[in-house]
Amino acid sequence: MMTMILLSACGGEKELRSEPNNKGDVGEIIDPVTPVSEPEQGFKAPFTGLKLEEKTEARPIAVMVNNYKAARPQSGLTNADIIWEVLAEGGITRLVAIFQSYEGTERIGPIRSIRPYLIEMGEMYKAVLVHAGASNDGYAILQQQRKEHLDEISNAGPFFWREKFRKPPHNLYSNLEKMREGAQQKKYTEQVQIPSMTFVAEGEVPPATAAGVKAEEIDLYFSLKNYHVSYTYDANTKLYSRFINKEPHIDLDNEQQLTASNLVVLGTRHRTLDDVGRLSVDLTGGGPAMLFQEGKMVEAEWVRSSADDIIRIMKDGQELPFVPGKTYYHLVPLTPSFEDHVTIG
Repeated sequence: MMTMILLSACGGEKELRSEPNNKGDVGEIIDPVTPVSEPEQGFKAPFTGLKLEEKTEARPIAVMVNNYKAARPQSGLTNADIIWEVLAEGGITRLVAIFQSYEGTERIGPIRSIRPYLIEMGEMYKAVLVHAGASNDGYAILQQQRKEHLDEISNAGPFFWREKFRKPPHNLYSNLEKMREGAQQKKYTEQVQIPSMTFVAEGEVPPATAAGVKAEEIDLYFSLKNYHVSYTYDANTKLYSRFINKEPHIDLDNEQQLTASNLVVLGTRHRTLDDVGRLSVDLTGGGPAMLFQEGKMVEAEWVRSSADDIIRIMKDGQELPFVPGKTYYHLVPLTPSFEDHVTIG
């Protein structure tokens, strides 16, 4: 049986109708139901797919990092979203570290010179280029095409410093705070259209995991047999740990080993330009690729649809998504064959 309850409020009367509760009682006032909204998806870093507390629209920074033996271990590489490794002169590799989601003040380096294909690599990400010197062809491109770059030698010396614990030229450093200050002082573009990367959705199986072969130990040779890069997969962390000549490749400042969620090996045409050994490296023609995720490898191909786009990994006409996390790319020559540079186990 329903009852009517009269309540006095501020000298007046207000009639409330009560409804029975689950036990058949009456007299309980029922509040209106508030619709429950879907939880917010949050923000994600464009180059890692990892969740962020705040949206990041910072322009990417591409730093040319010295990878000569006297320059290792380097500083700041654990904070990069993406790292590219590519041959320079004499069989030595150079690292191009792409920073976008990290905004700390830790030092980055040692910083070294730039080449035309390294300019192209950084510009894929619409990044400000950070370097110390360049080849003649590199300087011609930077100056004639008015590239937005910070060069310790020609236009941005105050935004770099030299450390005393290493000998020149392996002792040049900077940090993102100084780099962004330099870019701002030069009135470089601050907001750019950051290229999109494709990531595996939550609960989705990564392509290499779904269709790949076991690949928990990876060995890479670029040119010199005495320079050996390898990775070991950890099933607990789902990360690949990086080694150079069987020694852990660490970040000098935090002593953490370099790790990545995705490894990519690209086969591309390399051409020697002069007696010094300067190279031309093709970043547009496409070629074979291997994608490593969660301890497995899937064969694919790399394509780049235009100069405004990044390199993408494709299979059967579909782009392969990355596992959220850091991605390391490795460019190896097609000679004597692509497969000669990679061993998996």
